[in-house]
Amino acid sequence: MSGNLFDLFRSRFPADLAKAFMEVPGGRTWSYGDLEQQSGRYARALSDLGVAPGDRVAVQVEKSPEAVFLINGCLRAGAVLLPLNPAYQAGELEYFLADAEPVVVVCAPARHAELSGIAAKAGVAARVVTLGSHGDGSLPELVASAAADFVTVARDGGDLAAILYSSGTTGRPKGAMLSHDNLAANARTLHTLWGFRPGDVLLHALPIFHTHGLFVAINCVLLNGTGMIFCAKFDADEVLSLLPRATVMMGVPTFYVRLLGSPGLTADLCRGMRLFISGSAPLLVETFSEFQARTGHTILERYGMTEGGMYTSNPLDGARKPGTVGPALPDVELRVTGEDGRTLPAGEVGGIEVRGPNLFSGYWRMPEKTKAEFTADGFFRTGDVGVIDADGYVSIVGRAKDLIISGGFNVYPKEVEDAVDALDGVLESAVVGMPHPDFGEAGLAVVVPRGGAQLDGEALLRQLKGQLANFKVPKQVVVVSELPRNAMGKVQKTVLRDRYAEAWTAAMGKRA
Repeated sequence: MSGNLFDLFRSRFPADLAKAFMEVPGGRTWSYGDLEQQSGRYARALSDLGVAPGDRVAVQVEKSPEAVFLINGCLRAGAVLLPLNPAYQAGELEYFLADAEPVVVVCAPARHAELSGIAAKAGVAARVVTLGSHGDGSLPELVASAAADFVTVARDGGDLAAILYSSGTTGRPKGAMLSHDNLAANARTLHTLWGFRPGDVLLHALPIFHTHGLFVAINCVLLNGTGMIFCAKFDADEVLSLLPRATVMMGVPTFYVRLLGSPGLTADLCRGMRLFISGSAPLLVETFSEFQARTGHTILERYGMTEGGMYTSNPLDGARKPGTVGPALPDVELRVTGEDGRTLPAGEVGGIEVRGPNLFSGYWRMPEKTKAEFTADGFFRTGDVGVIDADGYVSIVGRAKDLIISGGFNVYPKEVEDAVDALDGVLESAVVGMPHPDFGEAGLAVVVPRGGAQLDGEALLRQLKGQLANFKVPKQVVVVSELPRNAMGKVQKTVLRDRYAEAWTAAMGKRA
């Protein structure tokens, strides 16, 4: 068997290819036989469009079964998948296309003219074809007449399978290069660690341009040779109606918060479920506890990132500690280091570094950036700050770029956020560093009230002063109805810094 990831998937398909692979609620159910035939047709269509092994294929489409077939068709053709968020706009797309130089760009029908213009402006001689959310467009037309008996292109395990770009909140977006072996290693580990078994059905409500929904969720299903219920997006009412037919769900914290907002979420409704998994953003301890009380299920929180999939996970069997993301995966080495690069003992906060077979090889066309992000002994500097407890469980304190240095002291936003969230009437918060005339930086706390609670910022600050050292206490509180989040539920702290810059400057000026 070659190192092509699809060959690994194919080896795990059920003997009876008529078994269900993907069900669209209220629509069609696709079998494993359909997956094999359709992915073969997409691979043939891509080859006919001029895609050769190693060529990049950019995909900016809405979630659909056809998108899943296209993704697997890319693997089978030996191409390098470049998944792009449908929300990306012209300037962002121009950068991605110029940097990756795809041979084919697949987009929604309504954006064909726009993407053609962007590709031309980027100097990329790419064929731009379309794929709609209902299987319409020029690519499905080509696929309809393509032969299904495509022989999957043999690839070495170290060959690139995908390039996933960062969001680019600091500097230029970086394209993480992931090989067939990287993706296979992580899929195998997670499939085993999370106890996938015959008869499992995954409830899939995540987007598929991101590693969580694309490579973690779908790859576990394919390795298990079982089915998934494939929702176009997360809708709390729809998910509640589907839970009795599923056994596993992967989600972001926002999913669980919204489910808890419905009185329909009960232990009886979840009696057939065996596992709820959360990631991509921190899960509040309160959400963890309330979900456990309401359903009888303990959410399994894990930690990872674009550059390597998953790095840690709370255990399937054993203690799942709230506020932690569990120990490192069995084949992943994880350490916490100080500013001098030395490994810190348990209980001390520092930078998180990882090494393992799932780890990417570097950033596309950024050799200097790649070199800077790896240590001499091959560990990747994640940019996250964390701590490992005596049992080996990892807690994420925050991003290194979010660290606030106030008057020469390090302030970790997560510690302050935990203290704010524990105050009466607070649902959640985000703390960001802002420029301060005396201290260099100081904290701004953006707070969401619980229910109809009326919060007074000055009163919250007075309470915090009895719980935190003075240098950790924010200088200002803003009360909002909700925090800005990206598609994966992560709070967009850059947006908060920009949004409240003028108000912050005015407030600091009055106090000066």
